[in-house]
Amino acid sequence: MTDGAIFYDPTRYEDLPRWHAAAAAIRREAPVLRVEPPGLAPFWAVTRHDHVMEIERQPERFWNTKQVVLDPSGGVERLRASGADLKTLVHMDGVEHRGYRAVTNDWFKPANLRRLFETRIAELSRAFVDRMAALGGACDFATDIALYYPLRVIMSILGVPEEDEPLMLRLTQGVFGAEDPELGGPDAQATMAAALADLGAYFQHVTADRRARPTEDLASTIANGTIEGEPVGDLQTISYYTIVATAGHDTTSSSLAGGLEALIRHPDQLRALRDDPRRIDNAVEEIIRWVTPVRHFMRWPQEDYVLAGVPIRKGERMLLSYLSANHDESVFPEPFRFDVERRNASDHLAFGIGVHFCLGAHLARMELRAFLRELLPRLESIELAAEPTYASTTFVGGPKHVPIRYRLR
Repeated sequence: MTDGAIFYDPTRYEDLPRWHAAAAAIRREAPVLRVEPPGLAPFWAVTRHDHVMEIERQPERFWNTKQVVLDPSGGVERLRASGADLKTLVHMDGVEHRGYRAVTNDWFKPANLRRLFETRIAELSRAFVDRMAALGGACDFATDIALYYPLRVIMSILGVPEEDEPLMLRLTQGVFGAEDPELGGPDAQATMAAALADLGAYFQHVTADRRARPTEDLASTIANGTIEGEPVGDLQTISYYTIVATAGHDTTSSSLAGGLEALIRHPDQLRALRDDPRRIDNAVEEIIRWVTPVRHFMRWPQEDYVLAGVPIRKGERMLLSYLSANHDESVFPEPFRFDVERRNASDHLAFGIGVHFCLGAHLARMELRAFLRELLPRLESIELAAEPTYASTTFVGGPKHVPIRYRLR
């Protein structure tokens, strides 16, 4: 049966095997599915890999707009109405999007990242594997390691002090984790509003400092960015910092935690990586496909369109389900077999495609590769100490807890 609730009910993402079973049925029976949630405007769920690509490759026809996330709780809309707002690259289209993307495009190129941060990321990988060793052979990998390692990387590239780590962790989780009661508390809207306000105040100070004393860090690039000779506006500047600090942290954290869980559950794949570290690059692509931390983005048709024989009217919402598309049997044979040598693992859509391809994709890959290269040679044994649990969220998510036991050299 085609159950559209898997797209708008955040609790459905807590049980990924059941979610994937429902998504597979939708791909077979109604791959472009009209979903009519109670109390929400209807939308079309786009579930197949080729259909998601078809939409993403036509950004002039299918806009992001400011309503780029499903927002089933209505919290984002209420925040916007209260004056707490963001306008990041994912909320922009056309000329505006191109202009703002150009501000940091060169900074995120692989050559620049290698020049500035490859050594630092290697050092941080070593430090966090050392932290695993210091924890004495047991930890919650999600909360003890995967949560903090990408955060420290993000803080390094922004150039903000290490002692601000507890604040940054609270703020990033307040933005993307608010849907989950464990992470967002009893009032998700209040948690998100407070996090956005505090992020704005924090990065206003950073902006002033970098305009007075610019360096090579990303914060300086953003603070001093211009578009057609004019400084980037205050809202867009704060939004830029916010999307880097939050998306750059939570997505990589989820990929790392979910990737290690997958390797533990597939010990033959873990052995393959330990036997031949040259497989790590491809394994990272398989990890990202497997986890797909960004569950969806919305698109808004600017004209009538027919997708897979289904007529869609101008202005009707479309949900692009990356989690479904990255497990599409027609593209990835045996999609629920975790395979570090999968020949087309890099065909995943976890970073998007086309003009909205994720600027931080190369950084995320660098972080995952560096951590695996540090961990695997030192890993003697590893197993799950209890069943992992997953976040209750429709947007960005992955494992909340991955309890493990291990021995390290």
